[in-house]
Amino acid sequence: MTRQPHLLHLDASARRRSFSREVSAAFADAWREADGTVTYRDLAADPVPHLTEAWTEICDNLLADGITALDRLHEGARTPEQATAWQTIEPLLNELVAADVILIGTPMYNYGVPASLKAWIDQVTFPRMSLTGRRIVVASARGGSYLPGAPKAAFDHQARYLQDFAAGHFAIDDVTFLHAELANAVIDPHLADLRDRHETSLAEALKTARDLGRELAARTTT
Repeated sequence: MTRQPHLLHLDASARRRSFSREVSAAFADAWREADGTVTYRDLAADPVPHLTEAWTEICDNLLADGITALDRLHEGARTPEQATAWQTIEPLLNELVAADVILIGTPMYNYGVPASLKAWIDQVTFPRMSLTGRRIVVASARGGSYLPGAPKAAFDHQARYLQDFAAGHFAIDDVTFLHAELANAVIDPHLADLRDRHETSLAEALKTARDLGRELAARTTT
């Protein structure tokens, strides 16, 4: 029996119309065209709550008992307060575990990721858990250029953070970035001479998103 590949699509931009949303939508649309299924969550429009002390206690329980299996993480919730925290965690974690590919549409805010995305990451991350076999695609927009060799490349705590996090906490080494660079050139007169470079970067990100969405959906079908 053929199983449809499943995508978890997250958007984190505070803008309803944004370049990161445009690029992530191009990937998701191509994924659907290749008969993949999609779960969508808008982290800006429907924010995930920040962590509570009960979440930290769940982690302590899992560490103390050596529980790492994804289907046993609920065992860490033992008090009424922890059970309440788990009610927030469970649907987010189920969406993540069900995905073959996790698509993250995110801008760079202040050299990093939006608080809305960080809140989601915090809620679904537990000690020594593994999501090996899954893949992450990041559709990002940045106001300037942070590619290798750019003057501000060392300030890129968006891509570096997400890549290090995926490897360090989810055991996912397969992370692809689709960057729309120099977005501020659209509105900042001081960057007007870079607008052509922005438009080229956006066009390349959109094309790669469409091609990769179709390719990964087809490759993931079993």
